[in-house]
Amino acid sequence: MTQTPQGWYPVDGGQERYWDGAAWTDQVRPSAPPAPPVPSGAPAPAKKKRKIFLWFFLAIQVLFIIWIIAGASTGSGQPDDCGVLDAETCNDAADTGTAIGVVLIIVFWMVVDVILGVIYGVYRLAKRSD
Repeated sequence: MTQTPQGWYPVDGGQERYWDGAAWTDQVRPSAPPAPPVPSGAPAPAKKKRKIFLWFFLAIQVLFIIWIIAGASTGSGQPDDCGVLDAETCNDAADTGTAIGVVLIIVFWMVVDVILGVIYGVYRLAKRSD
């Protein structure tokens, strides 16, 4: 004959009664709430965040750097392109034009970065309110 171990066992009325191993005692208590169900299977994989804006922003930065390097390296002209100007004046004019072009590219770069920053800020605010 097997013996029932001592412990709390459910009885009618949503309560538990204590069995001391030989007899029921007068001790009763409310039944514990049932444990929440354990989810079956593996947890759903976390959705990977796509960083499209970051890659787009980095691509724009690389394009501007290439544009500045190309503009600065191809800015000097040949003296025979200057017409009536002497070679020194022609080279000075070419260097000045190159510097102005590079500065304009940098200013345009800054404007594009500000616009992209504003667009990203608006996007994040809209995404947060969802």
